[in-house]
Order: sequence, then C-alpha cells, then structure tokens
Amino acid sequence: MASKPGILTEWPWTRLGSFKYLLLAPFVGHSIYSFLMSKDESQRDIGYIIIFPLLVSRIIHSQIWISISRYRTAKGNNRIIDRSIEFDQVDRESNWDDQIILNGLLYYIGYLKFEQVHHLPLWRTDGIIVTALMHIGPVEFIYYWFHRALHHHFLYSRYHSHHHLSIVTEPISASIHPFIEVLAYYALFNITALATEFTGTTSIASFVVYITFIDLMNSMGHCNFEFIPKWIFSMFPPLKYLMYTPSYHSLHHTQFRTNYSLFMPIYDYIFGTMDKSSDKLYENSVERKAEVPDVVHLTHLTTLESIYHLRLGFGSLASKPHTISKWYLWLMWPVTLWSIIITMVYGQKIIIERNLFKNLKLQTWTIPKFHRQYFSQWQRGTINNLIEAAIMEADQKGVKVLSLGLLNQAKKMNSNGEIYIRNHPQLKVKVVDGSSLVVAVVLNSIPKGTSQVVLQGRPLSKVACSIALALCQRGTQVVTLDEEEYKRLKAMVTPAAATNMVLWKSTCVSKTWLVEDGLSEDEQLKAHKGTLFIPYSPFPPRKARKDCFYFNTPAMISPKHLQNLDSCENWLPRRVMSAWRIAGILHAYEGWNEHECGNMMFDIDKVWKASLDHGFSPINHVFLY
Repeated sequence: MASKPGILTEWPWTRLGSFKYLLLAPFVGHSIYSFLMSKDESQRDIGYIIIFPLLVSRIIHSQIWISISRYRTAKGNNRIIDRSIEFDQVDRESNWDDQIILNGLLYYIGYLKFEQVHHLPLWRTDGIIVTALMHIGPVEFIYYWFHRALHHHFLYSRYHSHHHLSIVTEPISASIHPFIEVLAYYALFNITALATEFTGTTSIASFVVYITFIDLMNSMGHCNFEFIPKWIFSMFPPLKYLMYTPSYHSLHHTQFRTNYSLFMPIYDYIFGTMDKSSDKLYENSVERKAEVPDVVHLTHLTTLESIYHLRLGFGSLASKPHTISKWYLWLMWPVTLWSIIITMVYGQKIIIERNLFKNLKLQTWTIPKFHRQYFSQWQRGTINNLIEAAIMEADQKGVKVLSLGLLNQAKKMNSNGEIYIRNHPQLKVKVVDGSSLVVAVVLNSIPKGTSQVVLQGRPLSKVACSIALALCQRGTQVVTLDEEEYKRLKAMVTPAAATNMVLWKSTCVSKTWLVEDGLSEDEQLKAHKGTLFIPYSPFPPRKARKDCFYFNTPAMISPKHLQNLDSCENWLPRRVMSAWRIAGILHAYEGWNEHECGNMMFDIDKVWKASLDHGFSPINHVFLY
C-alpha cells in the first residue's frame, strides 16, 4: 500500500480472493446466451461475444511476458538492475489481474448501456489511424503531466508510491496501482474511443488493437532486461523520441523524478525531465553478457502441477509451499497435458532462478522431467544424459560447484552422482549430493534425550546408513523394520556399536521415526499415537495419521543475506532451503576442493558447524507440512 493510503485505494473485490473472476460470470453467460439464441445470424453481435476472449488473451499475453522476463533476468544477459526481488513484492503484485477484470466490467457495462457500440464492424483502417493519432497526441501529452502530478507529495504518498515500491520491476509491475489511479488511466485511454465514436470510425479492431498495444508496451517497459537492438535506433534515429525502452523506464523507478513519459520519451526531452544516464544505461544493458554462476543447484519438476509453481510460472503460486492443489488449476489441464508431451521430447535444462549469497552468484537449473518419469526405465537413460549435459555445461562455464537436488542424485539413477565422476575424471566443477549436511540436519532434528529411534526404508540409502551409524556410535538404539536391512547395518559397524541395532518388535516404544518418502500406510499404523516422523529423503512421505507429527524434509532457514529469494522450494515454507541445495553453497564458500558423491561423506559435525557459521539456522518445528 501507499505510505498514506487515500480514498478508493483498495480494489472493491479484494476480499473475494480467487473468486473475483465470478464477477464476470453473469456477463459472460449473458453474452454467450445472446449470441447462441439469436435465430437471425445477422443479429448476432460478435463485439459482445469477443469481450471474454479478449480478457483471456490479455492474461495469456501478460503471463508470456512474465515467464520470458523471469527467465532472462535469471540468465543474466542484458539484465538492467541487479537488485533483488523478495516475497513482499510478489505479494504486493499478486493482484496484477485486477485491472483486466475492471476492463471486462467496463466493456460489458458499456455494451449493455450504449446502443451505438452494438454491431460494430470488425475493422476500419481510418479508425485505427484516428486511435493512433489520438494516442500520440492527447493521451501521451496528458499522461505526461498527470504522471508528474502523481509525483507531487500529496498524490505520491497517497497513491502512486504503491507502484514505486517495486524498484526492480517485472512486467506485472505495470498493473500494480491503487483502484482510483487505474480508473484515471482508463478515463485517459478512453479518449481514443471517444474520438473514434465522434468521427464515426469505431471498430472492434480499434478496441482490441489498442488495448493489446498498451499491454505490450507496458509489459516491455517494466521488464528488467533490455532487448531493443541498437541497429533499430541507428537506422531510424528519431525513434528514440517515439519509443521508450525497458532501461529508459527502469530509471524512473530508481531515480523517481525523471523519465515520466508513457511510451514516447519525446515529452521528457521537450520538458527537460529526461535522465542524463538513459543512453549509457541502455548501452550497458544491451551489451551485458549472460551471468556465470559460482554455484548451480540442479533440480527437476515434481508433480504435474509443479510447472505452475515454478518461478517462471505463476509467481503467486511459486511464493507459497506446493501443498494443496488450487481449484482453478483443473481448468489448466489442457496445458498440463501439453507440458507432459513437451517434457518427453525437450532435451535441455532450464534456468529458473538466480540468488546472491554474500559474494557467491547462485542459479537453479531444472531438468524438464517430472517425478514419475524418473521411475520409468525407458526415461532413465535420457534423464541421466540431461543431468550429465548440465554438469558438463557447468564445467565449461567455470561453475565451482553443482549440487544435485531431489532424484538427480538417487542411487538407482546414477549411484549418488558417482557415474558422472567416473565418466569425466577431469571435471573441475565439484559435484555435490549434499548427503553429509542432510545427515547432520536429520540428527539435529531428533529431540534431545531420545534413546531409541525407528529407521524405516528398504533398501536403506546412503543417508539412512550414515544416520544409523552415527546414532549407534552415540549410544542411541536404532530399530529397523526389515530383517535384511538389520543384518546389513549390523555388519557395517563395530561389535560395540552393533549392540545398539535392534530388529522391530510390536513392543517397541519409540515415538521418533526416521523415514523415507516410501513410508506406507501400514508402516505408519505401527507407530504409537504422537509419533514424530522425520523424513531423510528428498520427498516427504504421504501423511496417513492425524494423531502423529510430520516434519519437513531436511532443510534449514536461509539467512537474510541470501538475496533474491522470492519463491518457495517445492513444499518448503518461505526462505527455507533444502539441505541438498545449501550443501552446494557451503561447498563453494568453504572452498572444499573435492566431490561429494558416490560413497563419499564429509565430516558431519564440520558441515553442520559451517552451515550455522554462515547464517543458516535449524527449522523451528512449527513448520510442519
């Protein structure tokens, strides 16, 4: 909100949440009914029925810009501003679609109220020309002075400061304004509609093309990357006065008192408000190369809906833990099914996020494969090739550390990453599976004073075996559910430690279970009421007991100096990061010059101390999924 919110700041339907779209339902239903029930085809008004598709196209158009912008800023080439975006900006900009709903309501009400807008022609060239001339003249001129007025202390503190809270802008930042301010913009843009009506040149195209043009220019100007090529301005120099660029408008959000123009900088030049660093910032942004990270975390898609929870997808979903499915995602099933087909043939990693940890540049790369595809025998070779290609690309770029997340380091996939080291013994990038920190996090999640734990899993993973050995050496009894795993563990430890290995019996009283994601309902039913389930695997087990407690998968709370964190890592809460991802950061910052994969394990106490020294902290266990 603005620093001193004025009247009509809040949008009328704010309290409706996701159900705000139902405001359009009566109008959409009426338009469809009127169109279908008209017996005479000549009486069918395409202008009325086309309003809803126009609104949908605006949403799709905006989402395309959002995804492209976030991908490009994560990649780094042509990035304009290096400052970070945090969760507060994501929350503040989550209502970017309100102005589209308002647009729909105004169009529907206008159609029902004014007979002269019925049965408009699809296209009139003279109407398009009138619209263009009215925008270049009155709209741009009036907007310039209105925008300058909004920067007067009275209006700025009550309204426009809300928009300027976003110093680093995204395409959706263009739509983030108080309600009354957007009404004023719509009144201004309506000058073109009044002009075409007055001259008798109105057409459906004049509305559709104009609103699409405004969306295009608004989204372009609020991108945090520069993509307008220099040769355009070289071929036609006057264009610099007629079309702004993302870098030009970004200065308005960093300097505040310059570059007020809407889309045409000419008025800033005329009235002396052009920022003198505009040309220099443009040159620097255009020539900026892609960023080379110090640390890469390699993850993959999880559930089918996870494509929407990526930062490149819906920002409002990505900023919350991926737990409960949203009802409106069922409407996206055609897109979801198409994404499955794409992941079967697409063969390249995707950069989805960039962060900064002290002086380390971090990136998150995603393998475009879903969780279930990792268990498909015919997909396994393809996935391993994708992982290997990502490792080789990181090595060629000079990345220091690549950490393997989720199933990218599964033993059945690649022996905890060991096959890549064997295939490429000269690798300079250090491959980290994060197992040492995972073990440390799990051990420090066990309540103090616990004398016995149940260890579930078959077969027991590298992490599970390491946890069992550490507990036995500390004098804690480890109960296993499977006799073969019991014998295997017992053979791995000294005779003294082996006395702490116990095979499950129904009389077992332990209320602390260390579990993997394959924990079955029958196994959960063996636990006593009030049992604490602590996962040690990358995926959480499915909850089957309401009378027990379930901790998050191994993770820690990130420190404040970890910047540009504006999305949740899968099902983890905000600013909570998986141990596998943290391990790569620690590996690079500490300068550990060896791989951690295969059977390799670091000193658990050393890794745990390093995580605390660098500001990571144990999760307060109110964070239960």
